[in-house]
Amino acid sequence: MSLTRRQALAGTAALLAAARAATPRGAFAQGPTRPEVTKATLGYIALTDSAPLIIAKEKGLFAKHGMPDVEVSKQASWGATRDNLVLGGERGGIDGAHILTPLPYLMTTGRVTQNSQPVPMVILARLNTNGQGLSVGEKHRALRPTIEAASLKKALTQESKVAMTFRGGTHDLWLRYWLAAGGIDPDKDVQTIVVPPPQMVANMKVGTMDAFCVGEPWNDQLVNQKIGFTAAVTGELWRDHPEKSLGMRGDWVEKHPNAARALTAAVIEAQRWCDEAANKAEMCAIIGKRAWFNVPVADILQRSLGNIDYGDGRKVEGSPLLMKFWRDHASYPFPSHDLWFLTEDIRWGVLPEATDTKALIAQVNRQALWREAAEMAGVKQAEMPTGTSRGRETFFDGKVFDPENPAAYLASLSIKKLAGA
Repeated sequence: MSLTRRQALAGTAALLAAARAATPRGAFAQGPTRPEVTKATLGYIALTDSAPLIIAKEKGLFAKHGMPDVEVSKQASWGATRDNLVLGGERGGIDGAHILTPLPYLMTTGRVTQNSQPVPMVILARLNTNGQGLSVGEKHRALRPTIEAASLKKALTQESKVAMTFRGGTHDLWLRYWLAAGGIDPDKDVQTIVVPPPQMVANMKVGTMDAFCVGEPWNDQLVNQKIGFTAAVTGELWRDHPEKSLGMRGDWVEKHPNAARALTAAVIEAQRWCDEAANKAEMCAIIGKRAWFNVPVADILQRSLGNIDYGDGRKVEGSPLLMKFWRDHASYPFPSHDLWFLTEDIRWGVLPEATDTKALIAQVNRQALWREAAEMAGVKQAEMPTGTSRGRETFFDGKVFDPENPAAYLASLSIKKLAGA
């Protein structure tokens, strides 16, 4: 039996409608929004806040947005992440990464690269807020330090070692803020050293360190192994503080703008999935796999749920200071947050006082691209922040950071190490 022309047209229309229904919103199937490439290599460190990249890969979200060949590659340290970003994906390195928020700025200015050679970078999204810890060795338990570090002054000497993960990075800045607020100069009163995140617990176990700042799951693992305790989670220092970012080489983004939006859309979808309470156990089971972290789920899950065993007798259930991936605009790369990191890096001599922070943020921070990617990911306008600043931020010791006047904040800090140009 032959089809009439009307039946044929109706059948074609039905097929097209079915295809549209089967194609997820944001998928780059054709036209000018198609990603220029299907592959990118993204680095990650074994930290819980890398989960959005891993989940985007495991759940097929990169493929959904037209990039099925994305690789998520484990890095040994933040120094290795930097070096592989300098190489770039075309030369055997990586194109982007789960990264400490200040690092794209330090690379763009050449402050942490070989021969001070600038490597322009961009930030496409924030990956999380909260979720880091300030942990102390068991030998200092009797001093009972908390978010107030002053009691440690009795025990720490110029031979004492406190560890962070990268000079000028987030963990370095949290550690320095915490110590300085307690009257301990991180440059004079102790030795501040760099240790890769996965090696923190092992170094504390052999007694080579007194304290460290790192992301999860390593603080909880320290407690579970009864080697030390968490004095404070970093959300106590600054509630809902920014942490890691999705950073990419600037030249990669300029060459592949559609692919950059596709990557960001996939990561945003993963962040929304990761922040659903019903998905936390599965998220931790996935990232704990041997292929990713090779860490027991028990070391990851509880703090992901907001259940914090500090290891010194304090326990909190359902803390609002848990790691957030999406809620409360955790994914949005607020320029005001970037400005705080730059101001603190000026405070500690990592960046010169003459740094043009406004121009630098305009170069690195791609908040407009985030908004485009969020729309592709199906995020409604009502879920997006209405402005580009979080406004004044207040810290546990009463200091206030006003993004309209960072100089006043800097002047209010008693311990600092300002450097010239």
